[in-house]
Amino acid sequence: MALSQRLDLRQTQSLVMTPQLQQAIKLLQLSNIELSDFVDREIEQNPLLERDGGPGEGGGEAGGDGAGDGGGGEPGAVDLAAPEERQPPMTDGRTRDTVEMTSSETMGSASDAPLDTDFENVYSDDRFSDGTDGSSDVYGSWQERGGRGGFEDDESNLEATLTGQKSLRDHLTEQLKIDLPDLGDQLIGLALIDMLDEAGWITGLEVESLAGQLGCAPERVERVLAACQRFDPPGIFARSLKECLAIQLREKNRFDPAMAALLDHLELLAARNLPALIKVCGVDAEDVADMVAEIRKLNPKPALSFDHTPAQLVTPDILMRANPGGGWLIDLNPDTLPRVLVNHRYFARISGTARNKADKEYITERFQSANWLVKSLHQRATTILKVASEIIRQQDAFFIHGVSHLKPLILRDIAEAIGMHESTVSRVTTNKFMATPRGVFELKYFFTSAIQGADGQAAHSAEAVRYRIKAMIDAEKPDDVLSDDKIVEILRGEGIDIARRTVAKYREAMRIPSSVQRRRAKMSRM
Repeated sequence: MALSQRLDLRQTQSLVMTPQLQQAIKLLQLSNIELSDFVDREIEQNPLLERDGGPGEGGGEAGGDGAGDGGGGEPGAVDLAAPEERQPPMTDGRTRDTVEMTSSETMGSASDAPLDTDFENVYSDDRFSDGTDGSSDVYGSWQERGGRGGFEDDESNLEATLTGQKSLRDHLTEQLKIDLPDLGDQLIGLALIDMLDEAGWITGLEVESLAGQLGCAPERVERVLAACQRFDPPGIFARSLKECLAIQLREKNRFDPAMAALLDHLELLAARNLPALIKVCGVDAEDVADMVAEIRKLNPKPALSFDHTPAQLVTPDILMRANPGGGWLIDLNPDTLPRVLVNHRYFARISGTARNKADKEYITERFQSANWLVKSLHQRATTILKVASEIIRQQDAFFIHGVSHLKPLILRDIAEAIGMHESTVSRVTTNKFMATPRGVFELKYFFTSAIQGADGQAAHSAEAVRYRIKAMIDAEKPDDVLSDDKIVEILRGEGIDIARRTVAKYREAMRIPSSVQRRRAKMSRM
């Protein structure tokens, strides 16, 4: 077969992910905090971008009708937090609510949205010293790894150290220097501190491995560990729950043979099996009750009293409220929307003074990047509003009657209703929260799987079924505790076709004990 060359002309279609489109998709899935940080970085890098401080707060020389103008506020600004416009009356005389105003007909088609796309995700030191040679190398290394040996610079002062909260590491290293003066022991103790988890335990400690890493005898590691277990807070450096409780009981001089037997059978305590505990501990019921009360006063996670991170309050991206005329009103939260200006006057000034081609290309590229960011921010807000509005429309019964009326909902339902792709809806509902009359919910909360209804009835939301199971268990009496089979029978009587294993799975997910454990717990309180 002879080989020959041939020239063909072919026409194909392909999706090209430009950097701008990638940026737009990235913006869509960012939370409001991440979005604010992203905009701040862009403003630092682009001289044509600036924050809009609002009316009277100095818009600078920004002006013009830049791309992505929010349609309100100063020229060139993306005023995504503009006040709610007066809504036009409908032909039937009823005031149109904002959920209706954000329908596909009024918000435009999916082709107008550049954010909608089918694109898918195409310790150890080199040596060990016991400090007996008088060298300070080990001590100096320990200080570099977290010790607090003094001020780091001349500007530090005592007052500057009084405002911060002491961390668990600082608290333990101070005790380490006092109780273990040997520098080699301090290095072992510091290694143990590094292995603590959030609860204050060392669950993965392998004494032989650590001893080999530090070049010392395993007995020395055990001795240092025993010394560290006497540190404050009591229970620190435990390797298990049993050891954590035993350390605290020894601190209170309450660790006797009966208490040791109880700690050896914590599974009986968790199951509230009092007769079995009486038998294994060799004491009467009154003594077992006192021992259980003593254990309840202990702290199984001693490290939680340190290193507190302040709880981050959720700032909702969408604000929803009832419309006095019926329906719901929905707005984007102005506090989470960045106001960005493209400074057109500055662009006109510097573009006219550019001296060479490289400068002109840089200015043009920065101007296009600024306009694209403005347009992407505006389109992001519009897309969030459309998705949130359709979720409210689909879950209207939940907002009126409560969680028992939550409907089964999947991403495809929202995507088909608003003419977008499922991937876009997924990105919009990630890390976005909505303030509703029933509380603040993440948008993904409203997407739940369906449980088939009995006898061909309508499907039920899995979240609503979980709520119903919890309500039944909370209302049960000590002499009439519901088994999983009984719950299945009741639910099927209400038209919910559910299997026993599903009930058990939902119950365990909600950390609800079995019927036997609940009966023992309720009887013990009587």
